Amino acid sequence: MFYYYYGEYWILLPAILLTLYASFKVNSTFRKYSKVENSRGITGYDCARKILDSNGLSDVEIQRVEGSMTDHYDPRSRVLRLSDTVFNVDSIAAVSVAAHECGHAIQHQQSYKPLIIRNTIVPAVSLASSFSWVLILLGLFFSFSNLITVGIIFFAATVVFQLITLPVEFNASSRALRIISDMGIVYGGEEKAAKKVLSAAALTYVAAALTSILQLLRLILISRDN
Repeated sequence: MFYYYYGEYWILLPAILLTLYASFKVNSTFRKYSKVENSRGITGYDCARKILDSNGLSDVEIQRVEGSMTDHYDPRSRVLRLSDTVFNVDSIAAVSVAAHECGHAIQHQQSYKPLIIRNTIVPAVSLASSFSWVLILLGLFFSFSNLITVGIIFFAATVVFQLITLPVEFNASSRALRIISDMGIVYGGEEKAAKKVLSAAALTYVAAALTSILQLLRLILISRDN
């Protein structure tokens, strides 16, 4: 069983390398532009409040959350949470991240289909992902191929989720860049810097999707060998 489980790891090498690069890129880019103030002195909170209010989302609350890069929009409670490194910071990185999360709030308001689909399948994907490895390991241990197949099908739900996440994140970033440019929150060279921040963050989602796809391929090969 352990030979099958640990075998075929070479398949994941491209994803591992991309993940390492994406992590380095997003951290280094965020650190770099966290030290560069935007010319208007607008904080992440101010940026988010301006964008939300101008898009008819005055009822969306903005809260501070501990940590770095822990920013997110919660569609269930309609709350936008900004991290310590974004909330009260007037850097280009801060307004870029805040605008990105506002992009998700606008997607929610406009019932952007990929976002709705992603939010809808989250509970099922979480459950399927947890059970998939249990089924696969049991199938390998007892040499029960049907159990492995079911586990792989369950794991495929994770791949679907990651693929749906890509357009959601790309769209939120493109909205963010357009909005902060149109509203004059950034301009000139600052817009190019904001694009670098958002592009670096997007790369992490590409790496996650590639990892899921290659992991699925690896599991299929293990099942075939078994």
